[in-house]
Amino acid sequence: MNWDKIIADNMCRISPDGVLIHPGLPSGWGMFVWASMAMIVAWGIYTPTTAKVSDPYQAKSQWPLGTLPGFGRIAHYLTGSPYLITALKFITVALFLIVIWAGLAGTPLSERNLATVLTWNLWWSGVIVSVFFMGSAWCAICPWDALASWFVKRRLWRRTDAETSIGLRVPKTLRSVWPALAAFVVLTWLELGVGITGAPRATAILALFMLIMATVSMAIFERKAFCRFACPVGRTIGFYSQLAPVELRPQKLDICATCTSLECYHGSDDVDPCPTHQVMGRMTQNTFCTSCGNCARSCPHENVGWRLRPPSHEALEGARPHWDEAWFMVTLLALTGFHGLTMMEFWEGWIRQLARTLGDSGQLLWSFSIGMIVATIIPIGLYLAVIWLTHFFNRSKVSFTDLFTRLAFVALPLAFAYHLAHNLAHLLREGIGAGAVFANPLGLGELPLSLEQRHARMSEMALAPTTLAALQALLMALGFFIAVLVIRRRGAGLFKNIRTGENGSALTLAPVYAFAVLITGFHLWLLMQPMIMRV
Repeated sequence: MNWDKIIADNMCRISPDGVLIHPGLPSGWGMFVWASMAMIVAWGIYTPTTAKVSDPYQAKSQWPLGTLPGFGRIAHYLTGSPYLITALKFITVALFLIVIWAGLAGTPLSERNLATVLTWNLWWSGVIVSVFFMGSAWCAICPWDALASWFVKRRLWRRTDAETSIGLRVPKTLRSVWPALAAFVVLTWLELGVGITGAPRATAILALFMLIMATVSMAIFERKAFCRFACPVGRTIGFYSQLAPVELRPQKLDICATCTSLECYHGSDDVDPCPTHQVMGRMTQNTFCTSCGNCARSCPHENVGWRLRPPSHEALEGARPHWDEAWFMVTLLALTGFHGLTMMEFWEGWIRQLARTLGDSGQLLWSFSIGMIVATIIPIGLYLAVIWLTHFFNRSKVSFTDLFTRLAFVALPLAFAYHLAHNLAHLLREGIGAGAVFANPLGLGELPLSLEQRHARMSEMALAPTTLAALQALLMALGFFIAVLVIRRRGAGLFKNIRTGENGSALTLAPVYAFAVLITGFHLWLLMQPMIMRV
């Protein structure tokens, strides 16, 4: 490879229209990903696999940190002590309040205002990357939940009776992730269509609205209904956490097996119950765990702590399929690709052409909405077609609903790999220069960044462009490999034993393999295109 040319190609440029453009993934890395995909598919199809029969509560391949000599006590303290997590909450709440202050009182220049720089350039990109290492740890220090808890419960961490919550049960019609899915769709529309990423005041108003939703929900319903059913950020983190290499679980399974008091669920005299109704000894997935540590603090046996595990363990076999959750995963995949599509140079041209056809004017919201609907429906429709074909090839031995829900887990590694690769570019390029914005969070007296200043900022990456390209390519290949593992494992569970050459069973999952190839190919193509930067 000509590394000098690759480095030159990876420098940001300014388009004739005055827009800052980030170059795409070099073609050499694209070829590497395609070659990797070809080998992985061949291995997936022609290597026999059988259904793995195991107890989902067992942890033979997990490594409890709390049982390690020397480090065990430290790990338990970090998990069970309320002081550290409260201190981190104070930090995130302080930053949240600064975002509100800067957004409402600061400059409307998004690149000079801390509200937009911290929220969209650093936090949202960084929180997705953090899931790769720490699972749902962000939810434990979320400022929306922290402030809502302090307002409603009127204490920092101890359990008291001085609450103003009505404590109603969430209506059965709302006990699902459909509210969170609807909120995620609306949030995507606001971010990309309305353009709140470039509007500090709108960013602050949205942040306040989310706080109000969390507070009102906590004041009316029991525990933390907003976190469990309606938070689009928390549910996205929760589903991605199925792929994380860490989990909050029992350190010794036999202790939980004989426990009858279930403090992890009910809480104790000093510690609140689990906010999302989880029983520690029966947990098989991270989806609804907020990593708050209540279970670790309330357990009288000190038996709850962090465990290391093989990445993607839950997506392969641990997580249980549900209809609403399957739809969330598939829609998450569609919206993740749509997010990248809107940052291509040609997207605005498409929308303007559609607006001229429809007679749309102004902010082109109607045209954007139609484009969003079409771009979202296509991958969802493709998945539905794939499931129908799989159902057809199997001669209806497995119901369409079972196929849809159980194979939907393939969407997680496909979405997460692209989301990580895409956000990594944002974080490394747009995070540069954030220190100056922190020094003047309101941006008062500042002039807009010139194109030269923007170009210089984007060119000063924390990692070399070649390193970024290598990481993106490896993430895409790894995501595809995990997707194939999911197809094999989940497929074997559905169809018992999948072996090539036996009654054409190699074709049984062929449509799902094709789906993974098409989606990864589309995501790879997006990464290889020049991308419009937000700063």
